[in-house]
Amino acid sequence: MSYGSRRLSSMKKYTNAHKVLPDELVKEIQKYIEGQYLYIPQQSRQQWGEGSGIREELSKRNEEIHQLYLDGVPVHKLAEQYNLSQERIRGIIYKKQSL
Repeated sequence: MSYGSRRLSSMKKYTNAHKVLPDELVKEIQKYIEGQYLYIPQQSRQQWGEGSGIREELSKRNEEIHQLYLDGVPVHKLAEQYNLSQERIRGIIYKKQSL
């Protein structure tokens, strides 16, 4: 597999401009770019993890870690329980304490 085809396969699905845009607009765009892929960004974009729900899930996990720490569970036990490094656990705890 060549580099170009790898890049193409990792791109999001594309839509043929003729299927979604008026012919006049396609002709105008072709004056600037023809036969190439054109990325058109979204007008509004969700923050990381909002679409999949992982942002909320991590927030709940971090709150749980913080509460367990306040309840007396040592950092090394939390690291084992959540399969995270002790440094990451400390970062979560200190971030929650500073809020």
